[in-house]
Amino acid sequence: MIQQTSVKTPCPNCLTGQLQGFAQLGKSPAHSVLLLDSRQAALDYPQGQIELGFCARCSFIGNTVFEPSLHEYSAAYEATQAYSETFNAFHRGLAERLVRQHDLHGKRIIEIGCGQGEFLELLGQLGNNQCLGFDPAYRGEAEAEPASSQVAVVPDFYGQQYAQHQADFVCCKMTLEHLHEPARFARSLQASLQHQPEAVLFIQVPNATRVLRETAFWDVYYEHCCYFTAPSLIQLFAEAGFRVLRVETDYNGQYLMLEADGRVGEMPAGVAPWPSGDEVSRLVDAFSDALVSQVAEWHARLAELRRHNRRVVLWGGGSKAVAFLNTLGVCEQIPYAVDINPRKHGCYLAGTGQEVVAPERLQAYRPDVVIVMNAIYTGEIERDLERLGVKAELWPLR
Repeated sequence: MIQQTSVKTPCPNCLTGQLQGFAQLGKSPAHSVLLLDSRQAALDYPQGQIELGFCARCSFIGNTVFEPSLHEYSAAYEATQAYSETFNAFHRGLAERLVRQHDLHGKRIIEIGCGQGEFLELLGQLGNNQCLGFDPAYRGEAEAEPASSQVAVVPDFYGQQYAQHQADFVCCKMTLEHLHEPARFARSLQASLQHQPEAVLFIQVPNATRVLRETAFWDVYYEHCCYFTAPSLIQLFAEAGFRVLRVETDYNGQYLMLEADGRVGEMPAGVAPWPSGDEVSRLVDAFSDALVSQVAEWHARLAELRRHNRRVVLWGGGSKAVAFLNTLGVCEQIPYAVDINPRKHGCYLAGTGQEVVAPERLQAYRPDVVIVMNAIYTGEIERDLERLGVKAELWPLR
């Protein structure tokens, strides 16, 4: 149930402000991309509460009732996007830009939260760099082993026990939003790099301003205890002792990215806390009512499909699908989630129990409507459907 809330808790981003509750979304599966091998296991999977709070001092948003003990990051955690040609093109372009911009040739690189090491492989190959990754979900299977001696991965959380590993470039992509004490992490990282002020830090997180602006409730889920706007991300690393060099968005505005180093000096003139804190505050004020309307609209659309006996599937068996289905409370009406990642096939979505199937399953099921969990993949999906001879109406989420 979506409700407004007046809860106040200390801000873990700036440490001096308070999170003022503004939206209570209720229960959500504690993890949304674990490989669950039965529908019952998916339906019974542990859940946690989501109550969003906003800090007026730094424009950070967090889950005020987040319980870290519910998390179980392991080799069963399946978050890779490397099966998508669209994502791979973005990933390679990003790696090429960072190698070129920061002269990453023959350097030492660390990635915190490296997944299966795909981005590290790119950085190693493009610049002949020595790369070290950290991720408790790293599998180390034969097909996931680093393809070259330039890359090594430690299947563990990065922490002070690994501070002896020095680097010229440190990246942390789509990981910071999972850490419930971001200020502690940023300050610990700065301490690790204090003798290397020239080392460059690259951070990538989901863009919370887009989530607010588009009322994208499918991008609010339990693993993400932190939601960063540009002002909050800049303030986090500036107050930790970094000099912020660049802030931008990419991937159709879905990703917020920051680059920084430890040198003494002013931030470049082009770096500003955009959008302003006032704009973020206005979006926060409008979010709860907009969310109620958005959820009601989706209930009406699905009810219309049900009345006309039209078959519906989701395309994308990951976090967005879990958040979308659990927020709407949809189980039987949508029986399948399609995904191109073969590791997910035959698994089930936490909370609502949809089976994750390969695209080829649609040749027999013949859906009338495919709800696309991420609009950026619409072109890929259209090509797959055409290849399979499946004609369906596509409803891409923003």
